[in-house]
Amino acid sequence: MKKTRFPSFLALLMSLSMFLAACGGESGGSTSNGSTGQEAEQPKADQVVLQMHSWRVEDAEGYKKIIKEFEQENPGIKIEFKPFKATEYNTILNTALQSGSGPDIIQLRPYQSGMDLADAGHLEPLDNVPGIKDFPQDVIAAATAKDGKVYGVPLSINSTQIYYNKKIFEENGIQEPKSWDELINIAKTLKEKGITPFAFGAKENWLLSLSHGVIAPGTYNGNQFVEKILKGETNFLSPEFTKSIERMQELVPYFPDNFVGLDGNDIRTLFFTEKAAMYIHGSFELEVLNKMNPDLQLDFFPMPTEDGSAVITTWVDGSWGVNSKSAHKEEALKFMEFLASKKFGQLFANEFKRISAIPGVAVDDPLVNKMAELTQSSSTPYLLLVHFGEGNPSPKKQIENHLQGMYLGEVTPEQVAQEVQKAAEVWFEPFKK
Repeated sequence: MKKTRFPSFLALLMSLSMFLAACGGESGGSTSNGSTGQEAEQPKADQVVLQMHSWRVEDAEGYKKIIKEFEQENPGIKIEFKPFKATEYNTILNTALQSGSGPDIIQLRPYQSGMDLADAGHLEPLDNVPGIKDFPQDVIAAATAKDGKVYGVPLSINSTQIYYNKKIFEENGIQEPKSWDELINIAKTLKEKGITPFAFGAKENWLLSLSHGVIAPGTYNGNQFVEKILKGETNFLSPEFTKSIERMQELVPYFPDNFVGLDGNDIRTLFFTEKAAMYIHGSFELEVLNKMNPDLQLDFFPMPTEDGSAVITTWVDGSWGVNSKSAHKEEALKFMEFLASKKFGQLFANEFKRISAIPGVAVDDPLVNKMAELTQSSSTPYLLLVHFGEGNPSPKKQIENHLQGMYLGEVTPEQVAQEVQKAAEVWFEPFKK
């Protein structure tokens, strides 16, 4: 063993180098600087370089443009935007933070999932950042931890809905549905004509809770159920909630073949290549679809409810925070001020075709404006994310895991609802009565 110590040490160094190189490439095709293959501009010797990590690989080029606006006004600071694959982001970030490192600027998941990092001491309070107090209370709540302090600059107001291919609908004489039965009839008509009704996959569990977030309010008429469950007047074993799980199963005949093995990229491709007519997804997908197929004739409809109205599911999607162990907090907080400004909000809305969380920002896009109008007039919260993201596992995580089990034939809709209820009873006070 003594004779091989030195070569083993060299082998260890080589292995470590290869590991670090591999970690630098876990960004869904981006280079280590997040530039999606383009050569990054080298920082000047007197510049402070801030690392900015995100789960949005598809946003790399857009943020490159937006960051340039900040750097022009702050020549002493350079921001390096590095995105990772969404399904790997949490693990990579948590590992880095637990080791005492991590990026200076962190994209935070919304609500409790992101605030878990604040509870663990990884985030810097942002209550004194100029612009923070301008956010509405329900928006800033998504980035407020249990200690009452704000730890993130909210990014956008998201909605999730059913996109559809207008060309396919028009060619087949189909109108937007006004009820669940009409939606099922549309799916049947499309399937009979050899068209895949829904681009849908069950490989990535977050897509399941997102889709359920669209379907469920149709069974419990949006906010009526939400208000009752938050007061403890009903629970997840209610007929309305169980029915929402049953409807997720009712859609199975209208999903693609082998849908349990399809991931987000697979189903996006099915939709933008016009091989599927409908696509349940978030507002954040709109800009991506437009890039993938600029000629796609695209529209969306909110979820029809039992009382004949319609509802769109909304939430605050993510925020930007500062690593409490950053060596450059002053510069990072300066960037937070920029992120909380109306200038950033307008740049963000125009670049990504999304609703900024910053008040008073508009965007010149008809579909985004339609989403914004429905958000104001006909919205309901993404219940399991906004109000039931706590616990280990959380009710949100349980519905994801057990919907996958349902699609594999392992559990029933009633059993899915039971597991969600069990997870909530552990910590949700109204259920402890």
